[in-house]
Amino acid sequence: MTDCYLLHMSQSAHNPALLVATLSNGMRVVARRSSGLVSYIGVAVGAGSRDEEPDLYGLAHFVEHTIFKGTSSRRSWHISNRMESIGGELNAYTSKEETLVYTNAPAGYAERAVQLLADIIADSQFPLREIEREREVVIEEINSYLDSPADSVYDEFEERAFKGSALAHNILGSPESVRALSPADCRRFLDRFYTPDNMVAYIVDAADPQKSIRLMEKYFGCLHFPKAEKLRTPPPATPGFDDRISRNGHQAHNIMGFPLFGRRDPRRFPLFLLNNYLGGPCMNSRLNQELREKRGLVYTVDSSIALLSDCGLMQIYFGCDPQAVGRCRRLIHREIERLASDTLPQRTFQGIVDQYCGQLLVSSDNRENRAMSLAKSLMYFDEIIDIPSTTSRLREVTPAQLRDMAESLLQNPQCCLTIC
Repeated sequence: MTDCYLLHMSQSAHNPALLVATLSNGMRVVARRSSGLVSYIGVAVGAGSRDEEPDLYGLAHFVEHTIFKGTSSRRSWHISNRMESIGGELNAYTSKEETLVYTNAPAGYAERAVQLLADIIADSQFPLREIEREREVVIEEINSYLDSPADSVYDEFEERAFKGSALAHNILGSPESVRALSPADCRRFLDRFYTPDNMVAYIVDAADPQKSIRLMEKYFGCLHFPKAEKLRTPPPATPGFDDRISRNGHQAHNIMGFPLFGRRDPRRFPLFLLNNYLGGPCMNSRLNQELREKRGLVYTVDSSIALLSDCGLMQIYFGCDPQAVGRCRRLIHREIERLASDTLPQRTFQGIVDQYCGQLLVSSDNRENRAMSLAKSLMYFDEIIDIPSTTSRLREVTPAQLRDMAESLLQNPQCCLTIC
């Protein structure tokens, strides 16, 4: 490994199989040696729907779809067949602040995967015929999403919670905005945001991490776009709202939400515990016990957190009979008030911590998600935050901090939305 390839390289003292490097063009890469039979390779881009201009809503997601539709040397079919012909996968997703383009393949095909990813990021041509065809696919995706109120209620809620900011519009855009997007719009977005300083690549493979870094330098080191132009501003504070949308449905789909801080705030650790205890994915969550198991008011109730770079939301979703909306809200509010008024006994609190740490450990068995998290951790926190370090921080949280977190939720403006 010579200096002309890398500006920086560091190896984890806790995990010698993990290597973080900066390529000659400033792009960061994290490589980890794996004993598995599958290679996981991808690129995280620090751009999403939040970075779109007002007349180009849906562009980040549309680029995610159409980036696979042709380069100077490959047509759409060649791109999709390149990985699938060996049993692999080529895919992508878009959120409000990130896009991730990735491939999974049988071990031994890392160079094929890296070469393909570099080609579509550096040289996507967005051919008009392919663009027109994919435009209809995306519009169908939008329509199918609108047909699912349990999903669309989140977008409707965020439009109100983030009103007055670029975070308010949904990721997919509208049929009208998608029909207006052009190949030139796609290419400009790619040139503006898919830049070395705004991307982090990951490679989890059986090869030595230094060899993996050399491979990344070979294909990605040639990218030399200007620095990304991100002009993000925090959304204005929401005064709270309580809105109802009528769609003649049989069930009421509801969200109760609370504005929060950004993803780097140290209070996120007591928040994680509070959220999981209150409405996490397990049957023993407080809200599932109170609303479903004891009273049979709902089929689904859960709590989720969306932390962004400078703000966030806690959202509690429940679906119920329209006549039971008020009762469910009161029960949810009562559970939060209980957590805010009394410090939990140490034994109860320890069980909350143990359960959440155990869930993290079980979820880490998903190798694809673990690989993606390497790049996202480096992109958002400038370090690799692994499961042991996360559980260590969680075990430092005190019962009083969890109580304070619940109390702070009640002090925020309450935001409610019902679609029925």
